[in-house]
Amino acid sequence: MVGERAAHEHGRDNSDLFLRQDQAHSARMYDYYLGGKTNYAVDREVAQAVIRLFPAIETVARVNRAYMHRAARYMAQQGVRQFIDVGTGIPTAPNLHEVVQDVALECRVVYIDNDPIVLVYADELLAGTPEGRTCFVQADATDPEAVFAEVEAQDIVDFGQPVGLSLHALLHFIPDERRPYDIVRSFMERLAPGSYLSLTHCTGDFAPEVWQAIIDTYAQRGSRAQVRTQAEVLRFFDRLQLVDPEVVLAHKWRPQFDSELDLVDDELVSLYAGVARKL
Repeated sequence: MVGERAAHEHGRDNSDLFLRQDQAHSARMYDYYLGGKTNYAVDREVAQAVIRLFPAIETVARVNRAYMHRAARYMAQQGVRQFIDVGTGIPTAPNLHEVVQDVALECRVVYIDNDPIVLVYADELLAGTPEGRTCFVQADATDPEAVFAEVEAQDIVDFGQPVGLSLHALLHFIPDERRPYDIVRSFMERLAPGSYLSLTHCTGDFAPEVWQAIIDTYAQRGSRAQVRTQAEVLRFFDRLQLVDPEVVLAHKWRPQFDSELDLVDDELVSLYAGVARKL
């Protein structure tokens, strides 16, 4: 499954334990799906198992990335000048700060991820414009209070002003027993009116048996995952004002019709996306 998770880690060194080379990680698998080099044999082994089940998973990753660019640009065009990206993943240009600072040089971005290897490559996330600021922190997406404590310590985000919150390819790694809806609600409650939420989420609506097999593959390697229906994804936006075209497959959210990804079949995408504003 495509994914960019965030969970808490401490310390920094070059040991196998620190970099978790013995266990596949969704951020590094996502890098592999995108054709990146920042992944280990264990990541490639699990990713290949997923690809055998669903060869289009690489398309899902590319669609997710293209959607992120469009959604981030949209939020910046609406006047948002500060962003929190939870579940950043391995840096892949253009990164979120490059997209929004192309709209407004003064945009500020805080990146959050749990994989220590993201920290190793974080310099690529920090090379923003002189007018803006970027930083990277490690925090647990399932503990919003810890996330906000880490973000506040950076003194980059003014929580009295609107924030663009990105939860891309993250929530399908938070099963129901970990209360994902409460987590999203907690994030949004801390943000000022005028803030935006952008998220993507894998779904089994179009190929349920295949996606169940993918979930089982992740579970066998120690990673929990849960795909959700369109109605279940829509619940993440409760009490927010959805932006047209509301919750749709990611390649259909304000497409620019400048890529072959705009024309792929719905089953090959299997990824819902949406942006909503806090009133």
